[in-house]
Amino acid sequence: MSGSPHILLAEDDNAVATVIQASLEGAGYRVALAETRAARDAMLAGAAYDLLITDVVFPDGNGFDTLADALANTDGCSVIVVSAQNTLDTAIRAARLGSYDYLPKPFDLDELLKTTAAAMHREASAAEPAQDPDGGEQLLIGRTPPMQALYRVIARLADNDLAVLIGGESGTGKELVARAIHQSGQRAQRPFVAINMAAIPRDLVESELFGHERGAFTGANARTEGRFGQAEGGTLFLDEIGDMPLDAQTRLLRVLQSGEYSPVGGSEVRRSDVRIIAASHRSLPDLVAEGRFREDLFYRLNVVPVAVPALRERRGDIAGLCRHFMVGAQDRGLPAKTISAAALKLIERQDWPGNVRELENFVYRMCVLARGDTFGVSDVRAQFVTATDESGGDVDGIDGAIAGWLADRAPSATGALYDDLLARIERPLFEYVLGETGGNQLRAAERLGINRNTLRKRLARHDLP
Repeated sequence: MSGSPHILLAEDDNAVATVIQASLEGAGYRVALAETRAARDAMLAGAAYDLLITDVVFPDGNGFDTLADALANTDGCSVIVVSAQNTLDTAIRAARLGSYDYLPKPFDLDELLKTTAAAMHREASAAEPAQDPDGGEQLLIGRTPPMQALYRVIARLADNDLAVLIGGESGTGKELVARAIHQSGQRAQRPFVAINMAAIPRDLVESELFGHERGAFTGANARTEGRFGQAEGGTLFLDEIGDMPLDAQTRLLRVLQSGEYSPVGGSEVRRSDVRIIAASHRSLPDLVAEGRFREDLFYRLNVVPVAVPALRERRGDIAGLCRHFMVGAQDRGLPAKTISAAALKLIERQDWPGNVRELENFVYRMCVLARGDTFGVSDVRAQFVTATDESGGDVDGIDGAIAGWLADRAPSATGALYDDLLARIERPLFEYVLGETGGNQLRAAERLGINRNTLRKRLARHDLP
């Protein structure tokens, strides 16, 4: 094409289209607009464009449904998908239909310009667009920026078999991420086999992975297929890989290098055709430095690192997760419940060190123990207290809790005892009152009997909203 690169912008929201058009034209691009799916497809058929920037939801239908056919007759037109449907399925469908990138709304215009420039420099792919994947169960819940970044990484793993190493704290959902990678990939119709390395006795690790022949060791009364054999053609998920013994690491490395293995006690050499996804809540580089994990195995597994965010890093997803778990509770035969806005705000302010798993258990416990059809602030607060007591907290009330804290803290206190204790008491007090008042600082200050400006200063000191 001669002149400035030509972009087709397909966006049904006039205000959004105007802003994007102005930004692109300011960067030197020529921009044509389409407000419907039909108009987009007709314009692609009638003129040549360097790049298509398209929304997904249009008044006349889903933009994905006709995208493959519309692009089939273009001459290497790159695609950027922008959408407010910020789900993993959207990211995967965008990738499968040959898009250069997917940007969830709202996005930064600078990010769009950088992505546009990168797409312009990419060589046009000669491959035909892949078929749209079938819809399936939603494994991952969340629309916050950390989850959008995760979805984009998963989508880029869909059409390859590269090894993946998933990192994240316990309870963040690393196995769900592994399943999402498997289900979005080319091996989706083949087995997904998961094994937790921390749960296997040291002496049985190789047998579990590679199988064993009858009589291979004491108690081996029959020939048993290992996890590699069970996962043939599919995906093998090695959870808590950091807990694998060093000798088993050596055997695993040999299999990854050669693609071959033999069952314990056997001489038959088998070819392995599996995708390896590993995960650990520990820092594998630290384990390598300590001599507890093979460096060469780490590099074999860490081809594509994937980081799963902690729940406290995506608090905006907590409401959706709570609703999802309450539906799941009904499927398990528990009573149908709802949750008040004030109670939800209180839940969102917690740190959740056990992450999504802890939140799930909390919601189920609430469904069983909370009175009435709606969770209120008092219900939530009572369960937080119960959880603290069950984990070893003092059950004799505030006096006992303070006495226990002082017994541990006072000997090392150096003039900060009063401020430290006050800070420990203030935070839960403010969280409770803000939860009771729905986050209204004026009403919270009145209930506390302090000035609103004083409350705002104290909230800022505790990093509370």
